[in-house]
Amino acid sequence: MPENYVPRLKKMYRDEVVRSLSEQFQYDNVMRIPRLVKIVINSTTKDAVGNSKMLDTVAAELSLIAGQKAVITRSRNSIANFKLREGMPLGVRVTLRGHQMWEFFDRLVTLAVPRIRDFRGLNPKAFDGRGNYSLGLTEQIIFPEIDYDKVSRINGMNIAFVTTAETDEEGRALLAKLGMPFVK
Repeated sequence: MPENYVPRLKKMYRDEVVRSLSEQFQYDNVMRIPRLVKIVINSTTKDAVGNSKMLDTVAAELSLIAGQKAVITRSRNSIANFKLREGMPLGVRVTLRGHQMWEFFDRLVTLAVPRIRDFRGLNPKAFDGRGNYSLGLTEQIIFPEIDYDKVSRINGMNIAFVTTAETDEEGRALLAKLGMPFVK
């Protein structure tokens, strides 16, 4: 990428969204205007307890989707009923910041989300009370980077959008202005 490259959504955020949010919420300081800090993509599978090699394919697919290497997460506690020991590999996680975060958000909103089967919009109530939004996807094949013929197993994932918004209303306004297709 060229040095002066700025992702499309980041440019839109700086040029349009900042002004719009400032007018809507009457901020007296520009540092109070909500912004997107990071996006965390997480995928866990219960079958990884018996076969930890399965996580390698999940990690490869998540790395393709995110454009950044995925990290394998391990269990913190032992749970006998689930045959789970402390330190066993359970899932895969990617944390995106900067240009990669903006590029992923753009691909998610413009390409992947419209490919969801029977899509009617995203739940506008999935905020945590502090302006952060969580989205659960049931299949990884909605992303154009994944080759449908090479997928051996359908895996879901959770995507968390971390913002500097102080309330859910501010976070919802930020994500909606960036193009997140919420249900009206």
